Order: sequence, then C-alpha cells, then structure tokens
Amino acid sequence: MTDKVIRIFKIINAIQSSPGITASDLAIRCDVNIRTVYRDLEIISHFAPVTNEGRGTGYKFMGKFFLYPLDFSEQEAMAFSLLPSILNQDKIPPGFHTAYDKVMGTHLKEKSKSNAILENIGDIIQMGKPAYRKESRNFLQPIIGAIVEQRSIRAIYHSQSRNATTQRVIDPYYLIPRDQRFYLIGYCHLKEAIRTFRISRFQEVEVTDKSFDKGDFNIKKYLKNTWSIDRGNKNIKFKVRFHPEIARYIKEEELFVHPWMSDEQDGSLLFEVTVNNEKEFTKWILQYGPNAEILEPASAREGLKGQLTQWMEIYQK
Repeated sequence: MTDKVIRIFKIINAIQSSPGITASDLAIRCDVNIRTVYRDLEIISHFAPVTNEGRGTGYKFMGKFFLYPLDFSEQEAMAFSLLPSILNQDKIPPGFHTAYDKVMGTHLKEKSKSNAILENIGDIIQMGKPAYRKESRNFLQPIIGAIVEQRSIRAIYHSQSRNATTQRVIDPYYLIPRDQRFYLIGYCHLKEAIRTFRISRFQEVEVTDKSFDKGDFNIKKYLKNTWSIDRGNKNIKFKVRFHPEIARYIKEEELFVHPWMSDEQDGSLLFEVTVNNEKEFTKWILQYGPNAEILEPASAREGLKGQLTQWMEIYQK
C-alpha cells in the first residue's frame, strides 16, 4: 500500500513536469510493468483530470490542475497529515518522510501566504463608514476568505428597510462594488433565497466550517438589466439625450448594463438602455442635471418633471 502511494505521487509529478509522457516511460520511471501504470492511472483519474487523447499522445492534466502549489481543503489537509500514522513504519521506504514534509511544507506555505493577503485586504481596499456610526469594523477580509474557500458565514445584519437586526447564516457568492459601497450577494438560509447585503450593515461576521456549492447560480443572469444593485421586477426601456458637453464622458462610463449609443449631428449623444429599476436609473440621470434629457418613456419624463417642480417649491420658500 505504501509503495502504491509513493508511486502515484511519482506518476503525478512526472505527468506535471512532462506533459504528454507515455505509459511506457512512466513504467520505466517507477520501475514497474506497464499494466501497473495503467491501474495507477485509473486511480489517479478519480481525483485528478488526467487525459490521453489517443494512441502515442501520452498523458497530461486538463485545465489548471497542479500538485504544487497545493490546494488542499481543510478536510483533505487533515486526511493527508494523518498518512504517516496509519502506514506501517517498518515498510516505509527511504525518502518518504522527506517527501511528505515537502508536500506539507508547501501546503502550509501557500496557506500562510493566502492568509497574509486576506489579512491585509482591509488596508488595500479602503471603505467608507456610515455617518451615524463612529466606529465601523471592516468585514471584507473574512467575507473574501469565505467566498474563496466556499464556506458559509454566520452574521448579525441590520436591515435598514425594516429597521431590524437579525442573525443569519449566509453562503457568500459574490462581492459587488456599487456606488462607492460593497455588497455581498449570496444565499440566505433565514430567507431561503438569494439576497443582497450591504457590507457596512454587518455588525458581526464569523466564518464557519460548513462548505457550500453555488450550484448553477449565474451572477450575470441574476443581475441582468439591473442598473446598480437593487433588482426591480419590470423591464423599462429608456431613451436619453446627453448634451454635447458631456457626451464623451458618458461614453467612458463603466456600466453594468450595456446601452445602445448613437452620435447626433449636433454632437449630442442618444442613449438607449433597458433596466429593471426606474428609480435607480433616474437617480443616475439626475447627477447630469440639464445636460441629460429623458425622452422616453413618457411616464418617467413626467415623473422627473414633477420631482423638479417639488424641488423648485422647496427652494422658493
């Protein structure tokens, strides 16, 4: 059994260092017959994407599979760390312990490097703080770590719309930057649905040992036609004319919804887009003042006109 484990490591290393290596060459390197190599390759195929595209082409790994740097999960690392204790010490060949130490050393080094990056993430990415709160903890580091490792978080979250604080278990899927803020999109076990959480509204975050799988969740499909972060339930097509003075700036806006744009003869820009949240899009338009005119739909144009009338009444007092 010990010999087989060592041989499998040798085969993995040989394929990684010499993609396209043949079974006969592997047999020579491992000092076994070719049928033994075929049996070992069958075992390897259960946990590593090894492929052979035809007679004489040899073996290689598909995709980005590498033995080093190791990408052990916590469970895998624990299982591997127990290997020396379950092997017959009298039958362990020379070199096993040094090889084992190198593998574990590489794993711990990579894990330490990843942890160091995550620990410094709060200093690398600067976040604002809510005006009503003097101190605000930065939970980016544990949340990013949970996303990378696909581990659920246990959190205390304040929902501003209901003015309520609840404890939740969340499977964190994606971190989304919007309007100078960060939002987390993930599966909320309390609501049993995908939800969006504003990072600054987390009061406590703890990464659990529970792993999760995103399944077939597609972030692009989920946010389709969503102008910023709040998803609406009705698609609306907007047509806007931007003044020549700002047309070139609109063209370089980094948008999450793809618009159709056309240059007019006077230098103005005709901008058409379909969104599912009228309020969010109108809010974006307002920042350009008289340099942006909503042409369609008529309801949005009238709504903005009414809002501007209310503003005028306030400032005329």
